[in-house]
Amino acid sequence: MQLMQMLLIAAGVAVGFAAGYFLRKAFEEKRLDGARAQTERMLKDAESQAEQRKREILTEAKEEALRLRQDVEKEIKDRRNEQQRVERRLEQKEENLDRKLDALARKEEELKISQDTLKSRMEEIETIKMEQVRRLEEVAGMTREQAQQVLLAEVEREADHIIGLRLKELEEKAKREADKKAAEIISTAIQRCAVEHTSEVAVSVVNLPSDEMKGRIIGREGRNIRAFETLTGVDLIVDDTPEAVTVSSFDPVRREVARRSLERLIVDGRIHPARIEELVEKAQREVEEQILEAGEEALLDTGVKNMHQDLVRLVGQLRFRTSYGQNSLLHSLEVAHLTGMMAAELGLDESLARRAGLLHDIGKAVDHQVEGPHAVIGAELARKAGEPQEVVNAIASHHEDEEPQTVYAVLVAAADAVSASRPGARRESLDAYIKRLEKLESLAKTFQGVSKAFAIQAGREVRVMVVPNLTDDGSIQKIAFDVARKIEDEMKYPGQIKITVVRETRAVEYAK
Repeated sequence: MQLMQMLLIAAGVAVGFAAGYFLRKAFEEKRLDGARAQTERMLKDAESQAEQRKREILTEAKEEALRLRQDVEKEIKDRRNEQQRVERRLEQKEENLDRKLDALARKEEELKISQDTLKSRMEEIETIKMEQVRRLEEVAGMTREQAQQVLLAEVEREADHIIGLRLKELEEKAKREADKKAAEIISTAIQRCAVEHTSEVAVSVVNLPSDEMKGRIIGREGRNIRAFETLTGVDLIVDDTPEAVTVSSFDPVRREVARRSLERLIVDGRIHPARIEELVEKAQREVEEQILEAGEEALLDTGVKNMHQDLVRLVGQLRFRTSYGQNSLLHSLEVAHLTGMMAAELGLDESLARRAGLLHDIGKAVDHQVEGPHAVIGAELARKAGEPQEVVNAIASHHEDEEPQTVYAVLVAAADAVSASRPGARRESLDAYIKRLEKLESLAKTFQGVSKAFAIQAGREVRVMVVPNLTDDGSIQKIAFDVARKIEDEMKYPGQIKITVVRETRAVEYAK
């Protein structure tokens, strides 16, 4: 019984297991079918989305490919255009190069022809030279060696002459330096005395110790003042100004000589024609020494060396020359420094530039004695003195009288314009006034028998000195008339000009 129960229980358990198994299997199959269906739906959705994405990607890829293609085509087109431009430039350069090569070939051919021609001409010249030498030997009656000996002897004589001149120049220089040193020693000794003195300045007013001195300066019947004006060429004005007389002259050199002479006459007290002549000559010598010192100081200031003594003197004379109211020496120094500075900036010879600047107006020192523009006159003076060609051309061309040939000429012209164009540097009226007075004197000197002529009283009078043995009392009236007519014909001036002709006769004897 128990066995039966156990079998039934076992059968029930087996049936239960079997039923559970089948139920579970049926449930799993149903769930698997649902999952399969869901999977199929998901696959279909994924395929649909993938297809749509594929189409979008293809569309984007086509658009990108189209854009890239357009960019590539544009780049290819740009490169092709650039290549074409490069090719055109290369073609042009090749054409230019071909033309230059052709021109060079022609020039080489022409040069070769010229060289051949030159060679043939040189041979002809050498043949002609030998023939001329042979003929010269026949005409001269001596061989080439003999002619060389004669020439060497001539050169030796010329060298001896030059050495002699140089020794004379050195001797004069040593004498001037000795006189200068002696003057320095004397002046030092005088200064140690602590005596008050008046500074020497270029003025036209001379102070007098008293008004009584005016009568002594005038002299009996005016002989002293006439002698003074005749010897100095100035106009001495003795007016009501207390204890002073005025020296009037357009020429600063004459005014300086007259001022020194008059001051020494006043100190000396012996005022008579002979003493006046002696002191005027002494003052002229002193002014000449002052001119040389001014020239040497100008050379020292600018660093210019080895200049001919005649040019040094002319440089010193510029101290007493003005142009439009501007002192010519100061103007020349300024031009020299400006030219040197500009030359230094350009890497040129600064010393040569300062030399040309210092000498550019050297012709103004003698332009009242020589006809022509001062630039041309100065260039000729520099050429005769052995100055370099650069300096000569710079002098001649600084006012466009000649064409500038070097950069130094351009620099000198520029520096001259800078110095002259400074505000207040020049006054045209003064220069015109001086030129008018100089022309008055030069016109009077053109007549035969005239030794000296002085324009005085601001150009209102011309005093003409004649040579006594070449004129007589009757001819001086004719000279005065002729001078007046010539001034009327050749000059323009305000008012009237008085012409005074002086003929002086002297008799000199010595008591032994």
